[in-house]
Amino acid sequence: MLEAFFGVADEEQEPVTRVEEAPPYNQLPAEEAHYALFTNGSCCVIGMSRRWKAAVWSPTQQVAEATEGEGGSSQFAELKAIQLALDIAEREKWPRLYLYTDSWMVANALWGWLKKWKEANWQHRGKPIWAAEEWKDIATRLEKLSVKIRHVDAHVPRSRANEEQQNNQQVYHAAKIGELKIDLDWEHKGELFLARWAHDASGHQDTINLDMNRFC
Repeated sequence: MLEAFFGVADEEQEPVTRVEEAPPYNQLPAEEAHYALFTNGSCCVIGMSRRWKAAVWSPTQQVAEATEGEGGSSQFAELKAIQLALDIAEREKWPRLYLYTDSWMVANALWGWLKKWKEANWQHRGKPIWAAEEWKDIATRLEKLSVKIRHVDAHVPRSRANEEQQNNQQVYHAAKIGELKIDLDWEHKGELFLARWAHDASGHQDTINLDMNRFC
C-alpha cells in the first residue's frame, strides 16, 4: 500500500534517516518547549459524506487549534495537521519547530521520504504521488524553517502514559470529529483553555453554551 501511494516499499516503514529527529518532549529545555506542537488527524463518515479533521496541541500554552474539511482520509488529516503546525510557527515567527506525531507515515516523510519524492519529481511510476501538492507545500516550507519531528507511541493507557504520551492524547481528542470546535485566535489561548476545562469538567460531551464572541 505504501509503495502504491508513495513509491516506497512496505519494509521501509521504519525511519529512513534520523537526522531530523526531535528529542523526547520531556528532554526539551524549557525555552525550547514553547516551540513544540503535537499533531493528529482523524476521518469519519457523517451521513452520506466523509469528513476529516486535523488538530495541533501546544503543551506550554495548553491550547488546541483545529481545521477540518470534506473528503480525505485519516492519513490526509495527519498531513493537514502538519501544515497547520507550520501555519502556527510561521504566524508566530518561531525560529524553529518541534513536531510530535503518532503517525509513522508523517514521521518517515519528514525524516527522509520527502527528499526521495522531490528527486523523483513527486511521481511514482509516471503518476503523481498521493497528496503531491500538500507534500510539495510542506517541503518548500521546511526549507525556510528548522523543523525536527519525533514519533510518539499512541494509545498508551492513561495510568502508564508519560508526559509525551499524555500530550499526544490531548491532540488525539482535539482531532476527533464532533469535538467542540472553535476557530482560535492564538492571542486568546488562555481563555480557550479555561473554556475547554469548563467543558470537560461539566461532563457535557455533546454541546456547551459559550459566548463565541470572546474567541473572535
